[in-house]
Amino acid sequence: MSEFRLSVTPHRGHRRAVPPRNLAPAAALVTVLLWASAFVVIRAAGDAFSPGSLAFLRLLVGTAALGLLAVRYRRPVPRGRALGYVLGYGVLWFAAYTVVLNWAERHLDAGTAALLVNIAPILVAVVAGVVFGDGFPRPLVLGLVVAFAGVVVIAVGGDDGGVADSLGIVLGVVTAVLYSAGVLLQKVALRTVDAVTATWVACAAGLVATVPFAPQAVGEIADAPAGAVVGAVFLGLGPTAVAFTTWAYALARTDAGRMAATTLCVPAIAVLLSWVTLGEVPTVWGLLGGVLALAGVAISRRRPRVARLETELQPVR
Repeated sequence: MSEFRLSVTPHRGHRRAVPPRNLAPAAALVTVLLWASAFVVIRAAGDAFSPGSLAFLRLLVGTAALGLLAVRYRRPVPRGRALGYVLGYGVLWFAAYTVVLNWAERHLDAGTAALLVNIAPILVAVVAGVVFGDGFPRPLVLGLVVAFAGVVVIAVGGDDGGVADSLGIVLGVVTAVLYSAGVLLQKVALRTVDAVTATWVACAAGLVATVPFAPQAVGEIADAPAGAVVGAVFLGLGPTAVAFTTWAYALARTDAGRMAATTLCVPAIAVLLSWVTLGEVPTVWGLLGGVLALAGVAISRRRPRVARLETELQPVR
């Protein structure tokens, strides 16, 4: 099996290979930051665009950007069962999730929406531990408990100036279910499909699913302020094209439970961003919950001592 290696040359005659696993945490970090910003941008652009039209514009930009990247890499389009998995998570995650999340943020502030969506990592970790055989390493379980405790603290503490109602909470839970289903299908697809191709085909599938909203999007973009249009473009380029690619790259190189646990810090970042940009001021409880969520992610990313020793003893091939 061939491996991707990134090499650097500190001085003449010496080359040091950096294992691809060292790049996965960096890719996960990019994903988390961009996805956290998406909650704030969706909230800001929601006054100008309806949920369906904003999803269509986001996926239109994302598909175009990913298409250019896919053409450059010239990887084969998946076929058969692999294609079915990619199309499945494209419709569930890129299309349905995006529309429902846009709708939910008409009833929830950005921080609360991020909080509810991130129930999903708990669902993913449990299913992946049973179905994919990822298991339940002690650091992962402890990290999930600590991070979810932070999520609960954020929920109990509330958000000054935030907006929430029963419909918004229901929609937030639905987005979590769609998110978890998409991650599980994606994990299976990435066994045989590279990250760039899988993300591009899935985004295109999501775009096709949101085509019925195209006429509405055309009408709304004519009257939308420049800031909202820029926001829609950003959602397509950053949280969609870049973040989903880095997510797929990292997910293909680690287990689904640990990757999903990493996204538990998204609510904390989203709360801070919405505070700075939208004036949705978090409470002391919200800040405390954010610290717990970040600590839980750090714990979940630790590898058990036995696994670290096994890795160190493996010969480099």
